[in-house]
Amino acid sequence: MTVSKFVVWFRNDFRFDDNPALYHALREAEKADGELIFIFHLHPDFSSHIDLSSDYFFQTVETFARQCKEKEMKLHVLSGSVQKAFQLLFDKAGSVHTVFCAEEHTSFAVSRDEEARRIIVDNGACLVRTPGNYVHQPHEIMKNDGSPYKVYTPYSRRWMQAEKPDIHSAVSEDIRARYARLKALDEASEREWKEVLKRCTRTWQLLGEEAGRNRLEYFCQKVLPHYHKSRDLPEKAGTSRLSPYLRTGALSARRVYKAADSTRENHSSKGPEAFIKEIAWRDFYTMILHHFPEVETKEFQEKYRGLPWREDEDLFQKWKDGRTGFPIVDAGMRQLNEVGWMHNRLRMITASFLTKDYQMDWRKGEAYFREKLIDHDPASNIGGWQWASSVGTDAAPYFRVFSPVRQGIRFDPEGAFVKKYVPELKNTDKKYIHEPHKMNDQEQKEAECIIGKDYPAPSVDHKEERKRAIHMFKETDDS
Repeated sequence: MTVSKFVVWFRNDFRFDDNPALYHALREAEKADGELIFIFHLHPDFSSHIDLSSDYFFQTVETFARQCKEKEMKLHVLSGSVQKAFQLLFDKAGSVHTVFCAEEHTSFAVSRDEEARRIIVDNGACLVRTPGNYVHQPHEIMKNDGSPYKVYTPYSRRWMQAEKPDIHSAVSEDIRARYARLKALDEASEREWKEVLKRCTRTWQLLGEEAGRNRLEYFCQKVLPHYHKSRDLPEKAGTSRLSPYLRTGALSARRVYKAADSTRENHSSKGPEAFIKEIAWRDFYTMILHHFPEVETKEFQEKYRGLPWREDEDLFQKWKDGRTGFPIVDAGMRQLNEVGWMHNRLRMITASFLTKDYQMDWRKGEAYFREKLIDHDPASNIGGWQWASSVGTDAAPYFRVFSPVRQGIRFDPEGAFVKKYVPELKNTDKKYIHEPHKMNDQEQKEAECIIGKDYPAPSVDHKEERKRAIHMFKETDDS
């Protein structure tokens, strides 16, 4: 008698806790007296080029593979095109009944899943998509007439009031009892995976599910009560730092909400409420991407789809390298390049600078962040960039242009963050830390920072570029 196989296809959900795909696969396997198999598809589009974001992601996958091994299970790797990988699954595993996976919403994921579904169906099985790693799925929070929201505030009101989904966790022993095989499905794919891991050269601290749960517990106890006060200051550890775990699915968004909500019930401070609103923003941007998939490449506001963005590779390189001559911008970009993460306030500042001071296309910045951010979430990255460049939903009005100097003074008043990431300025007096070009020759010598040599002069005149950016938008508005 042939035993039916129930496959869990892990993509961005590398955890056992509150994993709907795993939970439902186990339930079905128990009903049919079948077996479980875990797979990871190593897609060539993601393994051909390794940058900070993919390095972190792949090492998280390997951490999960080790976690499976410790539980006497195996995460099988299948490499190559979707066609090749899933045909390998059926050729090697045999008698596959159902493939379970968490739903994703990018155009790439939708296309990939449809291709996989066709191959799965052609082989006599079916594909079941389960809720993705969000508190509310994109179709759950809608207007009374059934249409999607386009503005965050009314969406968030309904989001806050909506009954939250239950957490579904399966017992490790039950999963292990149903697990099918420990021998690799495809040795060639496993070898290719090892080659990819050799190209992942960064050392990351605290990867995976256990580290994510520990971070969540620490955040709720130590940071969350005063989150509303500390989250905007880059030099303080005042943010959650949970986003990399949410991106890889090492941590459940529903688990994060439940922990924050529990803290809210036990504290009178505004911190938990402020953080929960950030979770709602994450769901909101995913909802926008799901219902308006064109925002991946086009401005949400149609009237701004023809803006005459500046083409200047020299300026773009200065921005990427953190050599713009504006310290808070440069510190943010260097933090990104060094650690693959950037404080949210700095994401807004650096994005505003690229799109307003340099008047460069938001898509260029969005693509650069995509390569570097270890917490890269497609919907949030696109939404954030369109917000900063005044072309998206709920966007900052185009006439509000961040002053990099004022932002630096406000959010890094002592210059501690700047000095950490722009060491050329470490001896610069606080008075000049956000405008070092205003030092005279003697002050530059005393600071051991000669402007134009050790640290660049401002690459543009902010006041002039602000006028130019406003004019660019106004011309489009008036036309």
